Parts: sequence; structure tokens; C-alpha cells
Amino acid sequence: MADRRQVIIKVFRKYGHSLGPESLEFLEELLDRHDIADEDVEFSIEWMAKEYNKQDDAQMKVSLSVLQRVYETFQNGDSEGAQEHALLDPDSHMFVIDAFEMPLWHWSTERSTFERASGPLTSSGSADSRVMAMRNRLNVIKQCVLRNDHFSPSTLPSKDRENLLTLRSTKQLLGRAGDRFLLFGMLTHSKEGKLCLEDQDGLVELDFSQLDQPSEGLFTEGCLALVEGDYTEDATLLVIAIGHPPCESREAARSIFGHVDFLGKGATTLLEDKQLASRVQVELTDLRFFVLSDVWLDRPETLHGIRKLLDNCMETNFIPKLIVLCGNFTSVGVPQGNGREIRRYQEHFEALADIIASYPLITRDTHFVMVPGPLDVTLNSVLPRRPLLSSFVSRLRSRIPKVHFATNPCRVKFFEQEIVIFREDLMSRMLRNLVGVKPDVKNDDLKRYLVQTILDQSHLMPVTTSIQPTLSEYDHALRLYPLPTAVVLADRYDKYQMTYEGCHVFNPGRFVGSTFTFSAYAPARRESEECILDLDLDDGWS
Repeated sequence: MADRRQVIIKVFRKYGHSLGPESLEFLEELLDRHDIADEDVEFSIEWMAKEYNKQDDAQMKVSLSVLQRVYETFQNGDSEGAQEHALLDPDSHMFVIDAFEMPLWHWSTERSTFERASGPLTSSGSADSRVMAMRNRLNVIKQCVLRNDHFSPSTLPSKDRENLLTLRSTKQLLGRAGDRFLLFGMLTHSKEGKLCLEDQDGLVELDFSQLDQPSEGLFTEGCLALVEGDYTEDATLLVIAIGHPPCESREAARSIFGHVDFLGKGATTLLEDKQLASRVQVELTDLRFFVLSDVWLDRPETLHGIRKLLDNCMETNFIPKLIVLCGNFTSVGVPQGNGREIRRYQEHFEALADIIASYPLITRDTHFVMVPGPLDVTLNSVLPRRPLLSSFVSRLRSRIPKVHFATNPCRVKFFEQEIVIFREDLMSRMLRNLVGVKPDVKNDDLKRYLVQTILDQSHLMPVTTSIQPTLSEYDHALRLYPLPTAVVLADRYDKYQMTYEGCHVFNPGRFVGSTFTFSAYAPARRESEECILDLDLDDGWS
């Protein structure tokens, strides 16, 4: 009995909760009532802890009433599945979320959970907010690392404990030359130009002379890395291995922080997500989201291509529920103060509005999302970027009822899914700022490394603010935690699509030239399809 009680306490403590005597007695009584064997105790209590954590009113001190509700829900689970449901309405479950609407959640090291920031957020930021943004990045990933199986021990005695890894801090290096350490921190350059690893307690210079090659991924200044090496008398760390932190799946993160409303549209439990996902798979099998990037409206062939695309939709009676148009919306930048070019820029959007409005069925049923690119005219050039200026898109706003002028990045919440849309020439920016990568990397490897790096870093722009400035109080809008369902990395680099740790990532390619490429995302399958629109072919896109 004492061993069982210890297992219960440790499992709930792992999720940041403490148990009172009544809750502890209730859990012990459940184990006895269902004759749970000793070897299954940890699994059963782990399930109870995860389900408790999903509840909206879950507290750090475990509530007996909430625990009882979790158990009753489990007992009545079969009857709930037999209830009849109304038909799904995609429009009522679709939300386009701007970066500046997302609530800010700080990581609390004292409570080991997220706490919502109080007070309004500002674009100007402060010195404290810049520090807090970087601290949040580090702490969010660190708590995932410590929960990983290689770092977090089982509550039951086992031989695996001998192989567990232990993270150390830079302050623990002092006076311990010759010892081996595993550190976690940010790759940065010192004032002398030496590559260092910096954590919250200090920094240490890295010596890569004995490292054959880094692990898979792209290592840039500003990314967070796990570094193993020997501390030398010269106060440097002789690196023997370096890698990205392990990525935590969306299901694992939601099982712990399901009660946190990261998007500001209301939190849902994993049970609700699972029920919605199963219905989307059955009832919305033909629903598609079209994603186009580099829609150069100053090129006549682009407008012809959009018209051809919409013609094909009407001919095949296949109306997409969402069409995302990503910039750049011009092939060249708009010179500042050039009134003629600015007027032409506006006329291009007016021409787009006229084309879309000429298809009444699509105008009525389809949502359009406009995401600005690096060359487009917005209020700011740092990330996250504001939407397109309203003065340029007034005709689109008046003629298209379901148009959304989004920030860059933005998110689409569709039932239980979260889709992140980001327009940035990310591959070239990452490659320009590399500090390490495996030698002889091929093109396909680069695509995989980029996806792996972005998701492992849980951030869309894992570089320093000197490389890419960001609004510190809105840095959380670039955060990829919990892992989204899908990420659109719209880039002028080659198109690709792949799934990593359950997250589908794709680059739709460029909607330019005589052969236009774009992607069609299927929410029912959580996958994208490459589509080609050839203006020289009668059968349109395939």
C-alpha cells in the first residue's frame, strides 16, 4: 500500500499537482475497486493525471470533486458516444487568429505551468519584455526536455535509471575541469566573436575541434541546443556531441496543458478533440483548403491563373472552404514615397477583388485569407507583421464578405486543428546564419533539416533578434507549442511536404510563371496535396 501511495504522489507531482489526503484516499480506493495489479498502477494513475489536467477547473492542489468527475466521465464514456449529433458546420468552427490577438502565456518556474500575462501588450516592448521573451523560449523547451523519457525517470525502480541523462547549468562547471557535462542553452557569439552556449546562469565557450559532425538539423546563432562535452582548464567546453532538443508531440503537450487557452478561442479537452477529429474524418472528407504563395498581382499571367483556378472549381463543382493567398503580392518592392507605384499596388488588389466577385458562389461560401509577405506594404517590417494596409484593400473588403486580412504569421483554428501560416524566405535566412550543419547535405536533407529545426525549436524564427527583429511582447505568436496540427512555411525555396512528430509541414511553392503550383490541405487526412495549374492545358489543374 505504501508503494502504491508513493507512485500516485510521484505521478501527480510530475504534472505539477499535489494531492490532499482525501484525493489520495479516493485514488487508492479506485485501484482496489478495479483490482489494478502493481505493475499497472503507474499506467492507470498516469491516465487519471492526464485526464485531470485537461479539465478547465483543474488546480495545482488536486480537487476531489474534479477527480470524481473525471472518473464518472470515464464510466459513462460509452453512452456519450451513442448520442446523435447534428451535422457539422465548418463555418462556425473556423477562426482566423491574428498574432496580435493571441494571449500571452508566461512559463512559471515556481508553479511549473503557464500563467497568463496581466495587462495590455504593447508593440514598443521594454527591456524586461525582451528578456522575458527569451526566457520563455528557453523554459518552454526545457520543461519538455526534462519530461522526455531520457531525462524523466519512471516512478518504479528499474535498470533504466542508470542510463538517464542529467542536465547541468553553466554555474556547475566552475572548479570541475576534466568532468563531462550535458548543458542546455542558446548558441551565441561572445564579444570576442567566439561561439558560446548561454543559459540563465552564464555562458561557456565551445570548442568544436573534437566534434566529427553535429546531429541532424540546422544550427544557427540564437537556436537552443543540447551540448555534451568535457570542461577544460581553459574554461572551455570540448564538445563531443550537439543536437536539437527533443520535440514533444501535440497530444503529449495537450494532455498536460489542455486547460490552457493558447489561442484565445476557448480551451477544449482531448476527449472533445478526439470526438471532433473522428467526425471531421467521416463527414468532411472532400473539404479542402487551398494555399497559394507569391501571388504576384502585378503580373497579368497571375490574375489569369487565379481566374483559371476559380473556373476549374466551378466546372468541377468543387468549392474550397478556405483559400489562403500569401505574399509577396508584387514581384518587386514598392518604392517608399512613389505615388505612382503605390497607386498601381492598390489597383492590383482591386483587380483581384473584381475577379473573385465575378464568381458569386465562391464569394459566398469561401473564406479568403490574405497574408503579407516581406515586400508587401504593412505598418511594420519586424515579426509579427501587421496586415496589409486597409487603404489598399478597401475594394476587397467591400466586395468579398468572408475575406480576412491576417498578420504574418497567423493561425487558423478549424475544429480541433491548429494550422499556422507563415510567409518568410526562411530557408535562405537560416542558411545565411548557420554555425553548424552536417557536411555534404543534399537538397532533400535541407528541407527535412529545416522542418526538424523549426519544430524542435518550437519557434518559427529560431535566430537572435539582431538577425531578425521581433516584437518582444508578441514573440509568443511565433511559438510552436503545443505543436500545431499543420504548419505552412510559404517560402520562395523549392516546394515540399512532410510530417514530423505528427505535425504536417508544407511549402506550397510559388504561384508564378506559366505553370502555377499551390497546395490543397485536407483537414480530414491532415495532409496536403501538390496541385499544378498549367495555363497551356485544357484540363486545368491536377
